Amino acid sequence: MTAKKWNLGPMLNAYPDSVGGRLGDIVTLLQRRELRGAFRSFYILPSVFNTDLDRGFSIIDYELSEVLASPEDIENLRALGIDLKADLILNHISVLSPQFQDLLKKGENSEYRDFFIDWNRFWAGHGEMTPGGWLQPDEELIRGMFFRKAGLPLLMVRFPDGRDVPYWNTFYQEVRYTPPEPLDLVRELGMQYATACALAEKLRPQLESGRSPAQLDFGAWEEKREAVTGYLEAHRGYLGQMDLNVKSPKVLEYYRETLKKLADYGVSVVRLDAFAYASKEPGRHNFLNEPETWDLLAQVEAMAAPLGLTLLPEIHASYGEGTYALLAEKGYPVYDFFLPGLVIDAFERRSGEMLRRWGEEIVAKGIATVNMLGCHDGIPLLDLKGLLPEEDIQRLIDTVVARGGFVKDLHGAKNVYYQVNATYFSALGEDEGRLKLARAIQLFMPGKPQVWYLDLFAGVNDYEAMRRAGAGGHKEINRTNLTAGMVEAGLRRDVVKDQLSLLRLRNSCPVFAEDAEIRFDTAGSKLAITWENTAGRAALAADLADASFTVTAADASGKETFRMERGG
Repeated sequence: MTAKKWNLGPMLNAYPDSVGGRLGDIVTLLQRRELRGAFRSFYILPSVFNTDLDRGFSIIDYELSEVLASPEDIENLRALGIDLKADLILNHISVLSPQFQDLLKKGENSEYRDFFIDWNRFWAGHGEMTPGGWLQPDEELIRGMFFRKAGLPLLMVRFPDGRDVPYWNTFYQEVRYTPPEPLDLVRELGMQYATACALAEKLRPQLESGRSPAQLDFGAWEEKREAVTGYLEAHRGYLGQMDLNVKSPKVLEYYRETLKKLADYGVSVVRLDAFAYASKEPGRHNFLNEPETWDLLAQVEAMAAPLGLTLLPEIHASYGEGTYALLAEKGYPVYDFFLPGLVIDAFERRSGEMLRRWGEEIVAKGIATVNMLGCHDGIPLLDLKGLLPEEDIQRLIDTVVARGGFVKDLHGAKNVYYQVNATYFSALGEDEGRLKLARAIQLFMPGKPQVWYLDLFAGVNDYEAMRRAGAGGHKEINRTNLTAGMVEAGLRRDVVKDQLSLLRLRNSCPVFAEDAEIRFDTAGSKLAITWENTAGRAALAADLADASFTVTAADASGKETFRMERGG
């Protein structure tokens, strides 16, 4: 399989409400003179769809969010010549999805009974049943499995017949018990009205504090426990992301229908979120299982190709594991999750040597990449294992944390994949010269540049947003929603204007094409990157010691068409 050709123009990355509050406000921004010609593509994060949790990564369905977007917004993006990138989340969908709601309503009689993964059926013959009603897998089978959270990844789901059935749940889950109203207790349990009022009043604060039915204090109405507990369990609600059974024909049809809907929106690149978790087998690692993961990707590729869609599988893995190279060998473009850390490392070392080595590897192996500095998730640094010594990676983590970044380990485990949450500007010490040069380096590296909207506006760490989000809200440090006033002020700053100038060059200069020869040179703190083809030549000459740089471009005749010189 050969990687598809695609345009290398810069790609904006934002939530639909990142600027002004609605997707239409971002369209208005892109229509402004200052941004005209800066971007060729737009990666809209999935809260543009009908979602509930995880800032959009818990999909209910792929209809546009009525609160955040309209079909006219999509048409206006097309009118600007901007194509779209969007997510297909392979591993899971929301408990509020029509499919899961049908399962809750009909249980065994639901046509979606096997759309999700029945934990006990999956592990049948490979463990022992517990008093809680779920099967505990044999230790030798589960020992090497990768789980995203502590404990078994399951959610007990109440069927209409009163049974609790465990379903696979890799990511978020929450069970909610709504305090009963007195009239509900009267109608459904035949309780006297005065008793129902007193009991409802006693239980309400306990349930609102997060107690489960089994933890409730009934006081003088202890004899009502069994009936009321049964009522609460039968009426419990859920939030969460339920894993899909990729062996189900209905799941494959769901993928097919979703890809068609995305193509109809004008999407050209589909980011496959959480794809490495989708394939599951008893006793396997259950993260990037082989060959099952590749078989699933091939099935999705067969659906996407006739629609003109390019698949971009998203996975974090260390350089040393070589997963990026394996994806590239199979013909898929890959995320360059190494570049963000390598750029920071280059400034700290005052050397572009590792950037040169990585850039030359991309070119030599013909790897199609989407590169970035910051993004909605944070700055990946442990991906660099195998490319940089571990002590150097830890030094980078310590540096970004010292500049106000936040580290969230994966359920408390050290040396398990995590990212440092910070804006890229803050990670660079809020040095405008460094941010300008970092952007120039990104735009001269091979691949398609993806630009996080907050980096473009030199956003700083947002501790107030992080505080408002509470536990687990560390990623909000880099997700500040910009008001119209903040945009106006930003567009007057040189650090923003210079980035936009470089983006327009990257988008319009015909030298930045797949047929270009890309060369790298380093000497001490000096770094030079040159693109050249029959259309002309573009060059970056930088000094990482003081962040000074010069960018030039010339046409085929050698006539200079662009020059930017910035001091340290």
